[in-house]
Amino acid sequence: MNIRLSRVAVLSQLMRVPLPKPVTPQVLGVDDFALYGGTYGTLLVDATTRLPLTLWEGRDAEQLCRWLREHPGVKLVCRDGSLTYQQGITAGVPEAVQVSDRFHLWQGLSRRVQDIASTLCGCLPAALPTVSEDDHQPVEKTTDNAAAGSRAGGHAQSLFEAVQALTRTGRSHSSVAREVGLDRRTVRKYARARTWQEVMRRPPRKPSTLDPYLGYLRQRWDEGQHSAKILHEERQVKGYLGHYQRVKMAVAPLRRGLPIDEPRERPPSPRETARVIATHPHRRSLHINERLPRLLDHCPELKLTHDLVRRFATMLDNRDAAPLPAWLGDLKRSGLAPLVGLARAFHEDRHAAAQGITTSYNSGVNEGRITEPCPNFMLTRGGGRVRPG
Repeated sequence: MNIRLSRVAVLSQLMRVPLPKPVTPQVLGVDDFALYGGTYGTLLVDATTRLPLTLWEGRDAEQLCRWLREHPGVKLVCRDGSLTYQQGITAGVPEAVQVSDRFHLWQGLSRRVQDIASTLCGCLPAALPTVSEDDHQPVEKTTDNAAAGSRAGGHAQSLFEAVQALTRTGRSHSSVAREVGLDRRTVRKYARARTWQEVMRRPPRKPSTLDPYLGYLRQRWDEGQHSAKILHEERQVKGYLGHYQRVKMAVAPLRRGLPIDEPRERPPSPRETARVIATHPHRRSLHINERLPRLLDHCPELKLTHDLVRRFATMLDNRDAAPLPAWLGDLKRSGLAPLVGLARAFHEDRHAAAQGITTSYNSGVNEGRITEPCPNFMLTRGGGRVRPG
């Protein structure tokens, strides 16, 4: 048209163009999102076109119910396990099919597995390979002798003896803690220990870039080379790129007549254990496949949990909800409080959970709109139309 316009003028005109009349979708996605602090919002998305419809501040059932009544025609609603949205959908459009998102179902189960692993921390070291007594005895004996002669070792030994003497009389950990002036958790640690060396044992050292050269350092030390600077220079020739200070710290135990502090494998944490159990067997590493059977054989509770998780994963993979009632019954009979509570929550929302297992619809469209870096909508307090901006 041969008219010179700035981009501001063009955008101003575009913003005046009325939006097309919205069409109520047959498949609706409902989800909440956090703005800041304790402020939340609710987002509605057309699950077919993946376009946002509206959003408002808050996440109450009444407002969702009102919107559904004002926009009839919704036949299926995807949501998470929120009881608030469940009540709003049931009141607003009772004939609609509700789908509990499969990701949130799996996430809820994984959290229960972590809760179980947290209560079984004493079993987790069983995942480590067994160490023969002959290999372990010299290092432990030397280390214990060195610790006993230290100030910290003497303090730990005296506390251990005092706590053990008081707990043998039948007193509670809280009573002992008040008398010796320690935290109750510290008293419990000393009371459960078999020897005072257990509470002195250092956590496993993390692997470092120097670990492949520890054998060479021991060899050169035995040959009479005790200069950390020269040892560092020799390692640099062999390709070691680490700092001199690391070599100096590595040979420090040798100067005290102790063996080199080699890294020790640490037991898995409850979070790592839950992640391993939730991972498909074909996607686990060889290292994990070696550790997991040892752990499950040692801990029947985790073995039962692992079997139940794999059964639910099979239902999700096959999109088959027929085994769900029997699976929920096994959860109730498991005797594990987190799984019993999960079974109760699943049973109250069993129809939506079954739809989440079998149907292809999910809340992924909502999650994508919530987490996109530049959302094309603005929050309105009273709800209403979504305006590009």
